[in-house]
Parts: sequence; C-alpha cells; structure tokens
Amino acid sequence: MILVLIRRIIISCYNITKQIIMRPDIHPQYRKVLFHDLASNIYFLIGSTLQTDRTKQWEDGNTYPYVTLDVSSASHPFYTGKQKQVGKEGQVARFGQRFGQFFNKGKEKS
Repeated sequence: MILVLIRRIIISCYNITKQIIMRPDIHPQYRKVLFHDLASNIYFLIGSTLQTDRTKQWEDGNTYPYVTLDVSSASHPFYTGKQKQVGKEGQVARFGQRFGQFFNKGKEKS
C-alpha cells in the first residue's frame, strides 16, 4: 500500500516528457559571479546565486556581476599558512600557578 502511494507521488512529479516539474520563479538564478578579495587583490569567477547591481568586465571580455570581499581563502591566515603563534608558554605557566597545587598533591617535593 505504501509503495503504491510512493509510486503515485513519484509519477505525479514527472510530466509527459519525463522532466521534473518545478515551480516557476521561486528558485534563485545561478550564474557566474566575479568576486574580488580586496585584501590580496585576487579575483575569483565562480558560480553563485548572490544578487548584486554592480558589474565588471573580466579578462575573457564578458561582463559579470561583481562582489567585493574583505577576506577570502586567498588572504585569510588560516588558509595561507601565515598564522601567528600565540605564546603558549605564558598560558601554561599561568595555568600551573593557579591549578598546579591540585596536580602535585601526591608527589613529594624534592
């Protein structure tokens, strides 16, 4: 019984030409968008549904929607490998001063 209902639902989702029926005008337009990372001055041309009023001509001669970014994978320290190392020595020493007494209870001092 359940399989028959599922089959009827699937069949009703297809029209005569076996294409999926989609409601018109509810899906965003997927298109090529030109992203510009201002921090590293690098451009990315990728597919997106982002809406913008700005356009810019790309190297291939076509005009694409244009979006500026403050940070991307080209400039973020995590992706570029140029992360700052936080001084762990100070944090570890401060932890030892505050909580070291709890860890050294059973140990004799020499």
